[in-house]
Amino acid sequence: MKALLLAAIVFAFSINAAPAQLAGEYADKSYRGGSAVFQMSIEGSGNSTQVWFSAIRHDAQGSAPEGQGYGKMNSKGALEFKFDDSCHNSGTGTITKSGDDIAVSMNVTKKADAGCAAFYSSSMKLKRVKK
Repeated sequence: MKALLLAAIVFAFSINAAPAQLAGEYADKSYRGGSAVFQMSIEGSGNSTQVWFSAIRHDAQGSAPEGQGYGKMNSKGALEFKFDDSCHNSGTGTITKSGDDIAVSMNVTKKADAGCAAFYSSSMKLKRVKK
């Protein structure tokens, strides 16, 4: 009985601790073929994780979305989230660990500004920002 209780506690802790492994600052300073920067911050605990992001072209031309969302860890250990951006786009995303970095997939489900929506992709690789 004690072993079963211990196993349940360890399992519950591992589910709640998972987002802490993702927590941090990430960026791709050569995004979109080197023409832009995409950065993301992840913070939270348990199944209440918040994601913030921003993107801008290096020449500061065009749209520059900023956005945020909330998500939960799925059974495969990936963070699934919903987001809204400053250009009134909204969508869904998935974040998975890739070593010390993350792989991000973002899908726009409500497109209000194509210029901002162009920054979102199904295959973004963001590196952990070292402080």
